[in-house]
Amino acid sequence: MAKAKNEKWDVVVIGAGPAGYVAAIRCAQLGFKTLCIDEWIDHAGDSSLGGTCLNVGCIPSKALLESSHLYQLARSDFEHHGIAMSSLDINVEAMLARKDKVVSDLTDGIRTLFKANGVSELHGRAKITALDTVVISDRKTRKKIKKVKAKNIIIATGSSPIRLQQAMIQDDYIIDSAAALELDKVPQRLGIVGAGAIGLELGSVWSRLGSEVVLLEAMKDFLPLTDRKLSNIAKRSLMKQGLDIQLNSRMIEARVKNNKVHVVYEDRNGEHKEVFDKLVIAVGRKPNSDRLFGEELGIETDERHTIMVNKKCQTSVPHIYAIGDVVRGPMLAHKGSEEGIMVAENIAGNNHAEVDYDLVPYVIYTHPEIAWVGKTEEECKNAGIKTNVGSFPFAASGRARAMAEIEGQVKIIADAETDRVLGVHIFSAQASELIAQAVLMMEMQATAEDMALTMFAHPTMSESMHEAALSVHGQAIHIKN
Repeated sequence: MAKAKNEKWDVVVIGAGPAGYVAAIRCAQLGFKTLCIDEWIDHAGDSSLGGTCLNVGCIPSKALLESSHLYQLARSDFEHHGIAMSSLDINVEAMLARKDKVVSDLTDGIRTLFKANGVSELHGRAKITALDTVVISDRKTRKKIKKVKAKNIIIATGSSPIRLQQAMIQDDYIIDSAAALELDKVPQRLGIVGAGAIGLELGSVWSRLGSEVVLLEAMKDFLPLTDRKLSNIAKRSLMKQGLDIQLNSRMIEARVKNNKVHVVYEDRNGEHKEVFDKLVIAVGRKPNSDRLFGEELGIETDERHTIMVNKKCQTSVPHIYAIGDVVRGPMLAHKGSEEGIMVAENIAGNNHAEVDYDLVPYVIYTHPEIAWVGKTEEECKNAGIKTNVGSFPFAASGRARAMAEIEGQVKIIADAETDRVLGVHIFSAQASELIAQAVLMMEMQATAEDMALTMFAHPTMSESMHEAALSVHGQAIHIKN
């Protein structure tokens, strides 16, 4: 890796995850002399761009979700398509190798994009020591590598898994979400603490491959941010697939004894004990803002160490910005990327750039997938907004039947007075792709009628969006209104 040659930079970006590398590329495209500093080290001890998302998060988890889904289809569904096979086996080592290849291809791709756009990179741990100064040190030895000056600094250091004091990471038995992507054999019994997006996706991977999976969730409601009706449908579907989801269950203790993890947890019925081969801690993430700057700089943080920013992602210090997981809002890669572009544009004086935080799409990559954008019915009711609601089941979709993917539905919530679409909620195969249509239409301030008057190709899964929009006003064609 070529080291940065210049000591003075227009923009220094700290962190090369989806927020940081996108910000760096856009800054360079806008003509700024840009340096991106990142400290990530891969399994081989080499620097690797892309942050958590590309290395141990979004990308490797989706690779394993795809492989495990194909295995499940071959085991359970191919026969219905007239596809017969004499035997079926799974090679976890090959599956992990494919996942690693996907990761390396994409992380190498970022380095190629940096070179193509003129972004310089430097590997090491960064610390902001003055309002215009960043010191880079070796991650292991802590020896100073370089000191650089910057007109603008963008903090994009991401987040790390939250640890539980009562279930500390231990001996490859109690592990975090990153280690759960590296298991080289299928655990017979797998416990997961946390039934959010990460826990459900990891649980889906290993359940499909043969693990008995139990998820312990402290909250009493399943996916409380999602539409209540769809979250209930999703919970029933996932439990039918074999995920044992225990809500209102608080972890008391986890100990490793005789190569097993012995867990004690408590629910409304009292204490319970479970024994697992592995226990995954997936209870959320915390901002990586420690060790990055001292209090003397005046960069404000809250009690969770989230960096305080305004709507333009400016910190309390001029010319120092923060984006992605270290600031308020959902810890989602695409949200961080959009913030990176906004900050780059604002540094360039294009003050029109902004992020619409009301239209951040959410996706949970189970099967079927869960995706939503905008408000839920409950939120509208609590805000005193009168609504009209339409829905359409995929059981009535020709394309879904042809694909044998009839589970789930689309739900559209529209303002009763203006007809503007306020929220779209989907539980279905390809929901992650379908939700983009909703985001685009809502960005354009579309009404339910606008969606209903839009022509959709037949046969497609997208037609269900069309029918749900028609259903808002009782005009659906392929279901009874």
